[in-house]
Amino acid sequence: MNLGFYIILSAQFLSALADNALLFAAIALLQDLSAPSWHTPVLQEFFVISYIVLAPFVGAFADALPKGRVMFISNNIKLIGCFAMLAGLNPLYAYGIVGFGAAAYSPAKYGILTEYLPPAQLVAANAWMEGATVAAIVLGAILGGLMLNADISGHILMHLPFLGDISVAKLAIVLITLLYIAAALANLFIPCIAMDHRPPKRNPLFLLHDFWHSFKLLWRDPLGQVTLAVTTLFWGVGATLRLVILTWAGLVLKYDMQKATQLTAVVAVGIAIGSVLAGRYIKLQDSIKVLPAGIVMGFVVIGMMFVSDPLIAAGLLMVIGGLGGFFVVPMNALLQHRGHLLMGAGHSIAVQNFNENLSILVLLGFYALMDRAGWPMDWIIIAFGGFISLSMLAIQIRFRRIGGVEHI
Repeated sequence: MNLGFYIILSAQFLSALADNALLFAAIALLQDLSAPSWHTPVLQEFFVISYIVLAPFVGAFADALPKGRVMFISNNIKLIGCFAMLAGLNPLYAYGIVGFGAAAYSPAKYGILTEYLPPAQLVAANAWMEGATVAAIVLGAILGGLMLNADISGHILMHLPFLGDISVAKLAIVLITLLYIAAALANLFIPCIAMDHRPPKRNPLFLLHDFWHSFKLLWRDPLGQVTLAVTTLFWGVGATLRLVILTWAGLVLKYDMQKATQLTAVVAVGIAIGSVLAGRYIKLQDSIKVLPAGIVMGFVVIGMMFVSDPLIAAGLLMVIGGLGGFFVVPMNALLQHRGHLLMGAGHSIAVQNFNENLSILVLLGFYALMDRAGWPMDWIIIAFGGFISLSMLAIQIRFRRIGGVEHI
């Protein structure tokens, strides 16, 4: 890999690190404002709504300009969202601005690899990119927790008196803006690459029709149905589980925000371990065989309600993450394979992003409703784990009805 690739990787890592740390800072800001607890899942809904609404258009935007410039513009939109939070805009709306930038950033960060690198290096490059993303999730959770530590923030403010008397949450957001600025600077040094997939038309109606055609094509394909259903379920579950863990850790383990964020990082480490194991032992033609891991995962989630010891909790959450990584990586690879054969990678990624973020929106919405209705945490955990197991069981039954892997 040459220097240009590592610049791209650095820009992606810094921006993703800021995204993940900002979530916890925004949650703390809501708490400062005495917002009701159900605002926490709604906060992330404001983030993902852009992925859904903009899905038919962000791919065309990424192809209409050099992708390094698209990443620069999108990263600066995230930065505007941070400034809006500091200026006093409701965190829900400000985080929605950040989501707008993230939705535009996503297709560019993956598309630039195919334009910049030869095909022989794409597998290694994607491995680096996914590794950097997982690292950003883990470190973002840890960094977000450290920034929200009152002792650490007090020490920082002693050396930065010009910031005045600001809250811990707002200080964390100030520090996160520095990460976005660093990512923007890295974007400036990304090599300018000739565009090779300019959209044939920029008419919004054409883009909507093209997206809808790809959407139907992938869902009507037998293996496309199964793989898209699994990945859609996984990302919706993952986003909701992160918030469930934060609340559960506070209620059951009596953790503060800093320690609770570290537990979410444990899940991400488990996902990384499960992903490595799947990559080593599961072949593409055997991808469907991992579906039972998803059924087991739901039962393990229900096991959270019987745990009150921190070490056991960490182990349980790592197992949950490991099972998730083990079943989603083969499904994702199979989905990319089918998408490439049916419509091309770009259209497939757009459809996948749309479905996954729609799932996040729906599941976070149900969590917000349960929280607002005053459901006990044990009930929420049972409902959540039961939904995972039953959904994965239904997907497995559906696959048996449509046939085996002869479609690959």
